[in-house]
Amino acid sequence: MESLRSQVGWLQAKAARSASGIHEAEFRAFSQNGEDGIIQFLLSRVPVDREIFIEFGVEDYRESNTRFLLEHDNWRGLIIDGGQAHREFLEVSGRAWRHTIEAITAFVDRDNINGLISGAGIAGDIGLLSIDIDGNDYWVLEAIDVVSPRILIAEYNSVFGPASEITIPYDPGFDRARAHYSFLYFGASLGALASLANEKGYALVGCDRTGVNAFFLRRDVLGDVPELAVSNAYVASRVRESRSEAGELTYVSELADRLALIAELPVVDVQSGDLTTVGEAVR
Repeated sequence: MESLRSQVGWLQAKAARSASGIHEAEFRAFSQNGEDGIIQFLLSRVPVDREIFIEFGVEDYRESNTRFLLEHDNWRGLIIDGGQAHREFLEVSGRAWRHTIEAITAFVDRDNINGLISGAGIAGDIGLLSIDIDGNDYWVLEAIDVVSPRILIAEYNSVFGPASEITIPYDPGFDRARAHYSFLYFGASLGALASLANEKGYALVGCDRTGVNAFFLRRDVLGDVPELAVSNAYVASRVRESRSEAGELTYVSELADRLALIAELPVVDVQSGDLTTVGEAVR
């Protein structure tokens, strides 16, 4: 099955590189959604001098934003996760010796991320960075200064809406499953991530169709890829992952109903630095 996905992905990659836009380019070989296609589309328009990627929050690495880059484009990579499954997968599958990739076990926070990256011998200009840790994404991205990726991918919390610029308060021990039973309280809004990315010299160029990941390009390599306003790039997620207090899926669909579950929980307005609540910030 994985071999078939890889072979089909090779064919889809050719189409993605000649697509007219991000959503037309989407396909999934090893990514969770259409990220593989979006990355191929952007690579056809962004010159990359150092074919190096970093991704953290990869779980067992069977589904990830960079695995197709590793296997299709033969990039060098660094992957980080709090468990051991990603390392075991690389070893058992033979990818650890077929490719140049380092897998680190660590719980990423804003104090250790630069050391983890530089400790792997990576610094400066790189091709791509993907962040998906279901929690302190904004704060960790804010802290990163040891690398300057040309393509940046960051997960956003669609429930926080298109207009707010908020993130969860920083907590180095944040655990999405424990923070709130609903599983909906995590990360940052698209607006918060876009504002931070802009400060770091990046332009928002789109989100995947499922409303999970946002894509940014470093402005010096933006070229003719159009920059989008948050309101135009935002995609509302239809992923129904809400839980009951017993931990069972409840399939809550409407945004208002999702918001009601976490309305009283604290968030930080990244523009003012003030602490507020989800309900006050998202209207």
